[in-house]
Amino acid sequence: MELSKFFEGLKVVELASVLAGPAVGMFFAELGAEVIKVENPTTGGDVTRRWKLPNEPPEAEISAYYCCVNYQKQVRFANLKTTEGRDEVYELARNADIVISNYTSKDAEKLGMSYEQLSRLNPRLIYAHLTAFGEDVERPAFDVVLQAEAGYLFMSGEPGRDPSKMPVALIDILAAHQLKEAILLALLRRQQTGRGAYVSTSLLESAIASLANQATNWLMAGFIPQPMGSQHPNIAPYGDIFLTRDKKALVIAAGTERQFQTLCRCLQLPELPEDERFSTNAQRVKNRAGLNAILSKKFLEYTRDEALGILLAEDVPAGCIRNMEEVFEQPKAQAMVLEELLPGGERTRRVRTVAFRVE
Repeated sequence: MELSKFFEGLKVVELASVLAGPAVGMFFAELGAEVIKVENPTTGGDVTRRWKLPNEPPEAEISAYYCCVNYQKQVRFANLKTTEGRDEVYELARNADIVISNYTSKDAEKLGMSYEQLSRLNPRLIYAHLTAFGEDVERPAFDVVLQAEAGYLFMSGEPGRDPSKMPVALIDILAAHQLKEAILLALLRRQQTGRGAYVSTSLLESAIASLANQATNWLMAGFIPQPMGSQHPNIAPYGDIFLTRDKKALVIAAGTERQFQTLCRCLQLPELPEDERFSTNAQRVKNRAGLNAILSKKFLEYTRDEALGILLAEDVPAGCIRNMEEVFEQPKAQAMVLEELLPGGERTRRVRTVAFRVE
């Protein structure tokens, strides 16, 4: 089945705004579901409509930011503080398969949009609830706050400098993935039992679940991750950046002993793996500065294309540090662009949130 038709016939009502919740809605829209996005007319709709770059036309109806997770959705404006607005959403919920909400529990109850209230109208409904810190914590937050609270901000950036947030709202994206997985499980169970479900996640739990090796470095070794730029606390050279003769940057990720040995051979440094300071990964992590001094000097003998060609020919993981223009020069990136014409004729573009294939 063609992916864009996979969820044909599925109806999703999106009561969420900003990024995480709408990203879940866009996932289902890309796969063929009917997604109805409900926005508040008294506030001008989703706040991201107004998150415009300085070079975006001020008169434009929506921002590029808004477009990134709002594709193939029907937009309805409904004031949920009025009887008419609530009744309009209730009518949608009666025939919906999924409702996506990022209200606090208190606000959902006050607006008549809680799971208990909507499931009475539709027992087969799957209600997907996203919060910042959990249903029992009435605390609003944006992504950067969760980057701080979950440890990401502390360990990001360069040593000796202020913390640096990730340049995308990654916690929102991680939470969207968690919520999608929960919804898919609920859909599977509903197919088996006919029952609806309440599924939820929080930005905090999603962020903590994604700490991976940085969490276990603390839990098992008592190591508090420190800011290291792009470098890796457990591997060297991994994430280390080197300038080439033409002043372009390469990043190296030699994750195995074999890859390190091949890297040295490619750069005509066959003696390095025999040097006691660099003979094992643990020694290379300990003596990273000395190793990088040698490698930095050697990379200056090559242009970026020359070095990349030599390394990739021998399967050494390495990559160009690309700006966004260079990213979308790649055929794979171009193939992931989705275009949509708005009712007013404005052409919008964004990347797919679905990056998998099913054959």
